Amino acid sequence: MTNKDLTETEIPTGADPFAVFEGWLQDAQASEPNDANAVAVASVDPDGLPNVRMVLLKGVDSRGFVFYTNFESAKGREVLASRKAAMCFHWKSLRRQVRVRGPVDIVGDAEADAYFASRARGSRIGAWASDQSRPLASRQLLEERVAAVGDRYGETGEVPRPPHWSGFRIVPSEIEFWRDRTFRLHDRIVYRRRAPEEAWTVTRLFP
Repeated sequence: MTNKDLTETEIPTGADPFAVFEGWLQDAQASEPNDANAVAVASVDPDGLPNVRMVLLKGVDSRGFVFYTNFESAKGREVLASRKAAMCFHWKSLRRQVRVRGPVDIVGDAEADAYFASRARGSRIGAWASDQSRPLASRQLLEERVAAVGDRYGETGEVPRPPHWSGFRIVPSEIEFWRDRTFRLHDRIVYRRRAPEEAWTVTRLFP
């Protein structure tokens, strides 16, 4: 793929933005050096001050965009309080960006259990051992807690999903696609809807 292809091909404007996104994600998986599913997630604290951090997208379909976290972490508490969030993907190798925002649902227990079971055993143990976002006296304390959780479940025992660990699904009211073009005359297409059951409207924006 040449630079000309990347900058001069217009963004698709079909009826399904999820199909456009999945095509772009596949392109990123082929071109990004690592973590093509990395995404910045924004929330707000009780004072309305924004917070943003990188997470990994772990699912996308017509229902929305899924990521997982400790619900007692800063982002967990903030998203639970507002039930709204935003995402921004940036694929530098493709010079593309996707912005998503909307209300948030909690994924079902079966869906969360299935994803948690797919994680590496060390990551499952870590989900129990870490009081995410809260003060930690020393690295040694964390390592001791990891060891204690490992002893609790044994070397091969099942590590269940913690009750405070699950997934959020952003149900988008807006999905914006951005593609770099010469002289900063970028392509921007935004899909909008007022409710999940409504049809999308598509608008081209000035760069």
